[in-house]
Amino acid sequence: MDAPVEDADERPRLRPLSLTEDGGQIVVGDPETGRFVAMPPVGGVVIRAFQAGATMAEAARAAEQYAGEPVDVPAFVATLGRLGFLDDPDRPAEVPRASALQLSGWLSGPSRALVRPLFGRVAWILYGTAFVLAIAVLVAVPEVRPSAADAFALGETGPGLLLFLVLTRLTTALHECWHWLAAVSAGVPARFGVDWRLYFVVFETDLSQLWRLPRRQRYGPLLAGLAFDSVLLAVLLGIRVATLSGALSPPPTVMALVEMLILAKSVTMLWQFMLFLRTDVYAVLAMATGCRNLWRVKTLLLRRAFGRLTPEQAVELAAANPRDVRVGRWFRWVWLAGLGVAGFWLWWFYLPFLSRVVTAAIEQAAAGPLTGAFWSAVLCLAVLLWAQAALITRALLRIIRGLRRPVTPGGRPGGAAHGTAGTAGSTTGDGSAGG
Repeated sequence: MDAPVEDADERPRLRPLSLTEDGGQIVVGDPETGRFVAMPPVGGVVIRAFQAGATMAEAARAAEQYAGEPVDVPAFVATLGRLGFLDDPDRPAEVPRASALQLSGWLSGPSRALVRPLFGRVAWILYGTAFVLAIAVLVAVPEVRPSAADAFALGETGPGLLLFLVLTRLTTALHECWHWLAAVSAGVPARFGVDWRLYFVVFETDLSQLWRLPRRQRYGPLLAGLAFDSVLLAVLLGIRVATLSGALSPPPTVMALVEMLILAKSVTMLWQFMLFLRTDVYAVLAMATGCRNLWRVKTLLLRRAFGRLTPEQAVELAAANPRDVRVGRWFRWVWLAGLGVAGFWLWWFYLPFLSRVVTAAIEQAAAGPLTGAFWSAVLCLAVLLWAQAALITRALLRIIRGLRRPVTPGGRPGGAAHGTAGTAGSTTGDGSAGG
């Protein structure tokens, strides 16, 4: 029999939605806003019926035929409305974006056909070979292994360090560019942005649109940045080995720069395996385990473990994807241990590096503003410390804004809100970005 429906002859108008089967569920998304949610397959049946022009009654019959029982289509349509999936003629011209990186227009780029060879089967064999070779060389040839002293191969300050910092930023941008090109090759758009991971400043490419693709096709764009890094590191190590063997004789400055870049690439590739920072490898883990919102569930499980879970959060956790909960039970401790790793890295490498550069720059600046050494030191400090200054400024502005906001009866600053998509199984929380 037909499910009772209100406005049986109504034909709901949907926004241009994509539907992708994934792990026994349907991922439904709005490519324009970057919002993607997972729902049972019967939801996909109803949406496809509406996309074909069906009425509420016709969609209800199709859903009942699929599920073997009546389906509350009006309630489902109301949920689509809350998610922003209905085509509301009264909506504002600017559609709210679900991703923080979607605040500006999509980056234009080369055609899909032009970049596809960079991510074909032969290319991935090359990337994998480069990764294995780089690891093998680092293990087998101790002389080429990077050390912290390599960061100062061209001096603590001066043009050499500036060149190193610029090249490091450039290779980071190329890492993100490879994510972007891989997404273009797969037929989905992506965009660049800058974000923070603890005290790290990172470049980032929004890959939330990958949820439009079958799962197997998502791994390439997520791993593309590491693929580029592997090739670059393999080439740099090849130059180093060839120099040690006498096959090459590059100028000392070039060799020092190679050593510095080997250190930089080794560190950044190792950083990608720090799962607690939502890096590329974290995105692959979330994708491979079929998680929808692992990062959020991890937080809820930690709060429960320490007795800090609110009643509202308990309801949210109870409704979470069982797979997220299963993986989150061990991932929460990985994340917690990662805070210690990040603290150790700050103490062991970053602060000594920063201290050495700042001390040398201050000594050099003592020569006075009429010398080139003074301005070289000032420029080095400006390039090196701009990110930290921006981070401190950002934190201060947040504090000031928080003090100016009115406090609601619940005790939170006015304007704070929780997104409904997360509790509805939003898949934009995991595997959406490479950094």
